Amino acid sequence: MKIGITYRLFLSILGATCVAILAMFLIMGWSINRGFYQYLGTMDQGMLQQMAGSLEQAYGEYGNWDFLRNNPGPWIRRLLNARSDQVMSERFGKFDDSGKMPPPRMGRGMHTRGSPLIVLDAARKPIIGSYSKDDEVNFRPLVHQGKTVGYAGLLPPRHFLHPMQVRFLGRQRLALAFAAGGMVLVVVLMSFPLARRLVRPIKAMAAATHDIASGKYATRIPADSSDELGQLARDFNAMALTLEKNEKERRQWVADISHELRTPLAVLRGEIEALLDGIRIITPDTIRSLHAETLRLNRLVEDLYQLSLYDIGALTFRKENLDLVLVLRDSMESYRAEFVRKGIALTAAISENAEVMVFADRARLDQLFANLFENSLRYTDAGGRLDIGLALTGEQAIIEFQDSAPGVPEKELERMFERLYRVEGSRSRTTGGAGLGLAICKNIVEAHEGTISGHSSSLGGLLIRISLPVSRRSA
Repeated sequence: MKIGITYRLFLSILGATCVAILAMFLIMGWSINRGFYQYLGTMDQGMLQQMAGSLEQAYGEYGNWDFLRNNPGPWIRRLLNARSDQVMSERFGKFDDSGKMPPPRMGRGMHTRGSPLIVLDAARKPIIGSYSKDDEVNFRPLVHQGKTVGYAGLLPPRHFLHPMQVRFLGRQRLALAFAAGGMVLVVVLMSFPLARRLVRPIKAMAAATHDIASGKYATRIPADSSDELGQLARDFNAMALTLEKNEKERRQWVADISHELRTPLAVLRGEIEALLDGIRIITPDTIRSLHAETLRLNRLVEDLYQLSLYDIGALTFRKENLDLVLVLRDSMESYRAEFVRKGIALTAAISENAEVMVFADRARLDQLFANLFENSLRYTDAGGRLDIGLALTGEQAIIEFQDSAPGVPEKELERMFERLYRVEGSRSRTTGGAGLGLAICKNIVEAHEGTISGHSSSLGGLLIRISLPVSRRSA
């Protein structure tokens, strides 16, 4: 039979509390007994003082202990009466109707020794009573005319308890037992609701986990408390929110990819059908148009493939120490003709003898800079300009691509690096962009432990700022 966590928690609380109550019951019972016997022992010291005086007086009258040895009964009664005159009423209760003290209850000591009073002669030989070493009897010397003639002592109170004393101890133990039982009952009545209260958020979290596992990412858990369970609920809600966001992005990603692929495929299909129907004639221009659309489609698929490799961690990097200045200049020279053809001025603020070493993958850096150059070529108006800068700040190399109009609205700057995202008015499919270039740039920069951000350019366009860690630099 499977026991639920509620009952296990209930049994754990109940068991731990019962153990604590039992320990308290035993300790308090021991403390009551110990305190009671200590109280009786203190009283017996006063009794022993009185009894010793009576014994010394009797010894002076008879000159020896034969009177006590031959006929101890009357003397024991006499000593017990003398004992009771001072404190017996406190220890043993009231006198009976004849005016005499009721006889004390004989405990286990009385059965074996016969008297609570122990009297020894000068040689420590028993005259009346008996005792063992375990009884811990404290003897008082009996002195006559400056000479020790014997010893007197009383057995510990535990050997001789009056019925009222026994009843007193019994009532104390019974009261303690009732108190312990009442505490156990209270724990039983309180621990089960407490266990249910503690387990309730756990059960809610288990149910929510099943909902998340079944794809219900909008599931949330109330997080009202400020304890660990409340923090766990808040963390769970944050996880569910992330999963919900990722699922929405995944669906949007699939929809956007389908839309992006549909455009070049529709163009290819239309042109091919036009050729098949004889509407268009196969010419070099027609072939070039089909080839351009094929290249565009291939470029889009390749970009999607690169992003998917980055997502699954399969994008490989072969890093080595590279001169960032040299890589940037080579990439810039390869695009200079394109910028001249479009009428965009290309300038660079880099020292001729500068050398900035970074630990990076040359092919990925070429891809990074190529995407940035393509971005400026695609969106910068003819007659504009692109300024490239490279500076060192501490242990970081700062690269800036700053072009002229058109610009990007401030609210769009943070979203530029999202996949398949286009800025309204300045980015459209007519320019040939799919909104993947900057997303790939971000992945490449982050893989090199750098950062990339977008800002408004002082030239009226867009400023892309990249920061890469430097491995070694010189100038």
